[in-house]
Amino acid sequence: MEENRKIILDLLINKSALKQNIADDCEKVFKEFKQVIFKELELLQKHVKDARIRLSAKERGDFEMHVFIGSDVLVFHLHNNVFRLPDENPLWGTRYMTSEENNGYFGIIYIYNFLAESFIQNRVEDSGYLIGRLFINHDRHFMMEGKGQLGYLFRDIENIVLSKELIQLIVQSAFAFALDFDLLIPPYEYVSVLSVGQIQAISNNLQLQTGKRLGFKMKTDDPEFF
Repeated sequence: MEENRKIILDLLINKSALKQNIADDCEKVFKEFKQVIFKELELLQKHVKDARIRLSAKERGDFEMHVFIGSDVLVFHLHNNVFRLPDENPLWGTRYMTSEENNGYFGIIYIYNFLAESFIQNRVEDSGYLIGRLFINHDRHFMMEGKGQLGYLFRDIENIVLSKELIQLIVQSAFAFALDFDLLIPPYEYVSVLSVGQIQAISNNLQLQTGKRLGFKMKTDDPEFF
């Protein structure tokens, strides 16, 4: 019984405290992201005089932010849990991970891309597109998975530490990727048959279900970036 209690105490003092420290620090990181986003939008607004081009952001509580940029919305979302890399992840074979198991626990910030009209017209059936997720550990070492630059610039977790400059680069890369998508005409067969309910919905809401996967494509949609 005493030995079991020691194990429990060790988990509480070490692992639980580690997770809480990461969660607390990721909240600070997310606040830094918000500050950088507002600053980037402010700088862009100085050069964009066309009132039709959206450049604004809305905070949705402590863990989410909606950024309207052009015809897109980027949703930055901080997950409020801390995760451990799966045992089968090849990073566990690196010197950085083997030297300290705690390096393999992360808070995660997700970046989703939606159409702005999906939010403005409350088209709840429209789909979003995960374009990046940022993993941050207890030492603010980080890595990213994602599309475009988000998928290959930030992979060296052992040597890169999150800073304001790197947050700016991540935000700018997310902006550029979203803006570089083009809305494509859906295949004729996709819209050739409608139900009465669907045509009534179009009449009432002027909408068809739309989403990044259905209607958007990069100029070069290379699968190696994801």
